[in-house]
Amino acid sequence: MKHRTEKDSLGEKPVPADAYYGIQTQRAVENYPISGYRADPQLIRSIGYIKKAAALANAQLQLIPQDTARAIVKAADEIIAGKLNDQFVVDVYQAGAGVSFHMNANEVIANRAAEILGGKRGEYSTVHPNDHVNFGQSTNDVFPTSMRLASLFALDDVLTSCAALENSFARKAKEFDAILKSGRTHMMDAVPVRLGQEFRAYATAMSRSGQCIHNSQNLLREVGLGGSAVGTGVNTHPKFQKLVVAKLSEVSGQKLIATDDMRYAMQSNLAMSTASSSLRNLALESIRITNDLRLLSSGPNTGLAEILLPALQPGSSIMPGKVNPVMAELTAMVGFQAVGADVTTALAVQAGQLELNVMMPAMAWNVLHSARILTNTMRVLATKCVDGIQANAERCRYYANATISIAAALNPYIGYAAAAEIAKESVKTGKTVTEIALERKLLDPKLMKEILDPYRMTEPAAPIEEARKKKGSG
Repeated sequence: MKHRTEKDSLGEKPVPADAYYGIQTQRAVENYPISGYRADPQLIRSIGYIKKAAALANAQLQLIPQDTARAIVKAADEIIAGKLNDQFVVDVYQAGAGVSFHMNANEVIANRAAEILGGKRGEYSTVHPNDHVNFGQSTNDVFPTSMRLASLFALDDVLTSCAALENSFARKAKEFDAILKSGRTHMMDAVPVRLGQEFRAYATAMSRSGQCIHNSQNLLREVGLGGSAVGTGVNTHPKFQKLVVAKLSEVSGQKLIATDDMRYAMQSNLAMSTASSSLRNLALESIRITNDLRLLSSGPNTGLAEILLPALQPGSSIMPGKVNPVMAELTAMVGFQAVGADVTTALAVQAGQLELNVMMPAMAWNVLHSARILTNTMRVLATKCVDGIQANAERCRYYANATISIAAALNPYIGYAAAAEIAKESVKTGKTVTEIALERKLLDPKLMKEILDPYRMTEPAAPIEEARKKKGSG
């Protein structure tokens, strides 16, 4: 491999001749061979937007040459388009605050901009990473802005997938609305419910989770770009902060707000904690719901078998014909990962000291990683699982009629104690509650059947007046 020699404040070092990154990036590559993971594409895209916005603002304020600014903008556009992603080579676990990732971006843009102007890579007299690309900026305001902007994009993707899954559950709720089944609480028989009602609740859970994620975006929109080193705006033009944030909103398409307290925006990562926790909440709901799907589909002969999940692959290397609930299992595992990532993010968020939190690379990686895997998981759960679920209506009806808890419907007419005796006899004899209640002739048979109609129990219903009167006269 051919190399060029670059120099920084620590000395000289060879850099691959064809690389757009420079010496500081090379040092980081050598210093942090940790995970092999590279920056999330959304983070790279976001820093491209920031550098473009800064160049436009600095050019408008006549702080850098116009031709230099235009070249920086053009190079940043290539980064935004993903054309230079392979040049972002720093491990996600790196020096605090994201200095290495930030300088990686500055060097790539400087070298590409210099090339656009007719210069050579590694010769920074035309476009310098610090003096031009990073003019009026610091890692301490650029990186937190970049991870907030990246999180906004990532959460938009999560919301799209979450809404698709909500719609899938809602369609199944409508399809299954007339199917009666036994409810279960404490994993024991409960009063009847409709299968469609269960699926409607799953859709609502996705809706509420999406609302939490959407609300978390409000905090992410407040950015401290322009705060420079410690949130005081040192080495920036008085008009730079509001101008650069306005430019960033324009080029990124995200509505951003220039914070009214740049120290807060640098010290605090409440926005990242809130975003992370909203993803954790989605993960928890997804784990819960897919555990239900696994239970409802268990069997086919020795479980509940109330629903049938799509068969996606053979389920065993030794048991022929076995099919497993693979998408539900996948969702749970992804959910566990997202919960773990939230713990890491929480620890990083509380670890700030004084004017800066240096643990931001861990926050960025974990929030963006969670967002990506949840986005993909919600999508495949909807298309490969929920959309293809079939109901075993016969099995559901059997359980709806067999549950002893339908005796609860008798409470307003014969009292809790008498209803409990019927339930106990049902367990002991194997007879249904309806059969025993009719045998005891406690109420008119026609009224008894109406009271114990499982479908009637799935909606609020006033006591049957004639039966109440008969009970009172007795």
